[in-house]
Amino acid sequence: MPFADDQGRPVRLYLTAGQVSDFKGADVLLADLPDKTEEIIGDRGYDSNRIRLLLAERTITACIPPKKNRKLKLPYDWHLYKKRHLIENMFAKLKDWRRVATRYDRCAHTSMSAIHIAASFIFCLKE
Repeated sequence: MPFADDQGRPVRLYLTAGQVSDFKGADVLLADLPDKTEEIIGDRGYDSNRIRLLLAERTITACIPPKKNRKLKLPYDWHLYKKRHLIENMFAKLKDWRRVATRYDRCAHTSMSAIHIAASFIFCLKE
């Protein structure tokens, strides 16, 4: 689960268990957001009242499409949501690394180390 900047580079990465909902790990990532954060773009998995409330308290704009089963469909800026492709591109670049894509590592700390090495090389050393 990542947070990325406006150029699609990872700012913070957090590894959750395989069968865990997206918003379970969001608390950890939202706690350490930089102060200058103005907007968050998330997919439907992050659509919860709790996350929206946390973002509103910090005056951060939430661009999250509503879940299909939400009774009250909240509006979102779909032009801004198009920037989400930067996050998907970041995942695609990370999955070019075979070790990350196939999840060879059994331990979370070893797997996260491989992800950090790949992200460092792709987004810092390569540019």
